[in-house]
Amino acid sequence: MVFVQYTVLGIFFLMELCALAAFSYWGFHLNRGWFIKILLGIGAPLLVAIFWGTFIAPKASIPVSIPVRIILQLIIFALAIAALYFSSKSMLAVVFLVVVVVEMIIMYSMGW
Repeated sequence: MVFVQYTVLGIFFLMELCALAAFSYWGFHLNRGWFIKILLGIGAPLLVAIFWGTFIAPKASIPVSIPVRIILQLIIFALAIAALYFSSKSMLAVVFLVVVVVEMIIMYSMGW
């Protein structure tokens, strides 16, 4: 059972990293000038990481209840999926959507 728990938590961590990568990819692939690309390509994932660390992370500085945490996680992941979709990576967005839904169902149905 411990192996399953660590596997689920490991996949969830990889989903967090993929969300940050999706925001970065979106920012760097906008049809704007290089300054905006750099600003959003670095700034968007940085802001999301700060938000995640403040409210959602296990050792968050402002912890929230589990239902609020689930809603915030779903918002972040939905925005990452939208970022992939609007970056012309619709198939990758669909795959990420499926992984997020399955992983969150597994994680929260097991009481973690």
